[in-house]
Amino acid sequence: MKRVAIFPGSFDPFTKGHEDIVLRGLKIFDEIVIGMGYNSQKANRYFEIEYMEEKINDTFRDVPEVSVMVYNELTASLASKIGASAILRGLRNTTDFEYENSISQVNRDLNEKLETIFLITSPELAAVNSSIIREVHRYGGDVQKYLPYTL
Repeated sequence: MKRVAIFPGSFDPFTKGHEDIVLRGLKIFDEIVIGMGYNSQKANRYFEIEYMEEKINDTFRDVPEVSVMVYNELTASLASKIGASAILRGLRNTTDFEYENSISQVNRDLNEKLETIFLITSPELAAVNSSIIREVHRYGGDVQKYLPYTL
């Protein structure tokens, strides 16, 4: 049976840290679906979702085990629809763990077959954060070294 995981997030933008989690996740899963969700806590995106979807698809163009989809529903529901048995998430620090732990508990309550797998961010990428990258970009700073594609 194929082991499918969903890697959900707003990915605004998708960073080298996200790419690292996906590539390392492929050592555990046969297929990873990068789920670009609409986050109700984030009213406005910095990068258009279609643009970021294109950039992520381009990043993994030579990796057929990775696909990208945009969704607007509960992650646990989407996981059921696509046959994912796990949610893949990256953790940079203990603050991430506290936040992600709560979400994983609710997802498990919504879909008892769904496990959340946490991967610790590679040390050299631990400081990479989409919010910081957006700020640097907004004020004209060079963000290319943080991204696996060219803006």
